[in-house]
Amino acid sequence: MKRLNTQLQEDDCPLELILLIRTLLAACKEISFRVSQGALAGVLGSTLSDNVQGERQKKLDVISNQILKDILSESGYVKAVSSEEEDKVIGCTNDGKYLISFDPLDGSSNTDINSLIGTIFSVMHAPQWMEPDDPSAFLQPGTQQVAAGYVLYGPSTMLAMTTGRGTHLYTLDKTHGGFLLTRERVQVPRETQEFAINTSNQRHWEPCMQKYMADLLAGDQGPRGKNYNMRWVAAMVGDIHRVLCRGGIFAYPWDNREPEKAGKLRLMYEANPMAFLMEQAGGGASTGKMRILEVMPEDIHQRVPVILGSADEVEACLEYFKGN
Repeated sequence: MKRLNTQLQEDDCPLELILLIRTLLAACKEISFRVSQGALAGVLGSTLSDNVQGERQKKLDVISNQILKDILSESGYVKAVSSEEEDKVIGCTNDGKYLISFDPLDGSSNTDINSLIGTIFSVMHAPQWMEPDDPSAFLQPGTQQVAAGYVLYGPSTMLAMTTGRGTHLYTLDKTHGGFLLTRERVQVPRETQEFAINTSNQRHWEPCMQKYMADLLAGDQGPRGKNYNMRWVAAMVGDIHRVLCRGGIFAYPWDNREPEKAGKLRLMYEANPMAFLMEQAGGGASTGKMRILEVMPEDIHQRVPVILGSADEVEACLEYFKGN
């Protein structure tokens, strides 16, 4: 099996990007160890504080965020980092060539039930004329990403990553501490009969999304002419990993409970990196109105609706939005 470095070199990654990815994954291996300790290390449960998103932080949220900040800030390769858990960007060094955005522990509500969680990341070039703590440096569309992926902390620790030359899956070999390539150039099946959507929110969605879901649930007696299965992990990393491996559609659409917010998922920390991975694997990625990777960010914590997955199913879903 190929080592991570070998695949990155074959994909013509610059040396500094390779070194940055290795540094990032060193942090993720530390997070993987902390997660695996669970109750033995006293890291389960919630803190008494909320993050910038207004969400109650889990202890592992705080620990994972600090590990990533510390290791990346000291690497010398990063000009600034932006975290879903932080109100402002964190300047690192004027000489850093890259910006990193991350969700340190996606699905952290799953920690107390020993279910799937993960770290999502996105890497862009740093504008050299900007100060390290200038948040506007991060306001680039997802098409400007040079690398993106997630580390899934499951029965095995896995990395899904793209540098724009296809999406590859790696597995952490704990005998020597390295990530080994276990699936090269993943291709998401174009058709599917699986969906991952929190249908308990259906009554809050736009009519076009409600109609799409109603047609899926109608099965082979409905206009889609086939039966669908629902799968829902309640962690984006888990649901997207399943879609990458065997197809499906994942959606977190706009709903009317907080109409001033475009959606639940964050553009920079979740939607952009997952859209990059999905498109590089032959899948589709849309907000319902436009390609996710072409959204021009206005704020580092901007939210967007998300529809990701098998290309034909994403296209079928988007047909319901036409004229809306």
